[in-house]
Amino acid sequence: MEHNCPLDKIQLGYHTWNLLHTIVANYPDEPSPQRQEDINQFFDLIGRLYPCQACGRDFTHLLSQRPPETDSQNTLSEWLCSIHNDVNQKIGKSIFDCHRVNERWRDGWNDGSCD
Repeated sequence: MEHNCPLDKIQLGYHTWNLLHTIVANYPDEPSPQRQEDINQFFDLIGRLYPCQACGRDFTHLLSQRPPETDSQNTLSEWLCSIHNDVNQKIGKSIFDCHRVNERWRDGWNDGSCD
């Protein structure tokens, strides 16, 4: 597929998860109440506005079952990783080790390959 073509469902999902993980990786360690409200609204809007309607409904359902844990960057990152793994399991993809979530989306791999 050409680089300047609309994203298909797989590409959209891949890029969306990267965006979500990157936003969460940069979430504060001690968020203000306003920041917590903002991130909750953001996730709610993603579910409602997502271009793949079935995906958005599934995401909204996951949020209703397991609301975001917004107390810190670490808890939110682990929560999102767990939600992402739920989706991966549902669609038959591999599970990511959530202990490495900040290494993957914030700090870079410990082997220095991102330096």
